[in-house]
Amino acid sequence: MTDDLKARAIELYDRFTHEGMPRREFMSRMVVLAGSAAAAEALIGSIAASPAAAAIVPENDSRLTLRDQTIAGTKAYVAEPRSRSLKPTVIVIHENRGLNAHIKDVARRAAVAGYRAVAPDFLTPLGGTPANEDQAREMIGKLDLAAASAAGVAMARELAKSSRGGKVGAVGFCWGGAYVNRLAVDAGADLDAGVVYYGTAPDPSQAARVQAPLLIQLAGLDTRVNQTGFPWVEALRAANKPVTFQLYDGVNHAFHNDTSAERYDKAAAELSWQRTLRFFKKNLG
Repeated sequence: MTDDLKARAIELYDRFTHEGMPRREFMSRMVVLAGSAAAAEALIGSIAASPAAAAIVPENDSRLTLRDQTIAGTKAYVAEPRSRSLKPTVIVIHENRGLNAHIKDVARRAAVAGYRAVAPDFLTPLGGTPANEDQAREMIGKLDLAAASAAGVAMARELAKSSRGGKVGAVGFCWGGAYVNRLAVDAGADLDAGVVYYGTAPDPSQAARVQAPLLIQLAGLDTRVNQTGFPWVEALRAANKPVTFQLYDGVNHAFHNDTSAERYDKAAAELSWQRTLRFFKKNLG
């Protein structure tokens, strides 16, 4: 696959999954781009996240305890080290496909690093995350975002009661990255740290409401997200908010998602995760 074909296919897929392009139009244009229906299906498969991809931290990792739990009215997947001592909490917020196996794996990665990791299913009010990813994206589009953010604030407050030092942070990817930005606006002092992976940003006028330190990590090729992300970073800096900004040149939206063969960038993913853990260590302990 040439770099130009890859870039055009990823841009088209991004429009389908984030901007509401009708499936029939998406498939028609992808067939033209790839040259045949079979080639288009193969190309889409290489870009889309694979539910069959191997986990980085398996479910049977002996270092962890895992459970499903409802917290402040929202169902969640909880992973934490076996030690009974109190730990700071990291809320791991899913992409627009809902709480799937990949996000649960990311939660386990945070737990291996020493945190109680809580991955909420923000599709709980609509019946929970379905197996079909297209259906999950449609459901995400129907969410009341103000209510979803309020649910996150309520969860952070509840988790603080049983977190070491009362510390609660959040990390989110794509839709979840946008959610962390919004949570930082709405939660005020109830959020102690937030990490945004390629998530769209609120209106810059909202920057004054942010109290938590933020680490914002964007992909250099992600023009859709960056057109809101760059002004957001500038507004946070102008408001003297504690923001750290990292731009990963030459990588695509979803570069951290190891289940997407064509968009995943191992070097950027590993570096960004190292920075995420250092950021949480500094701000959560």
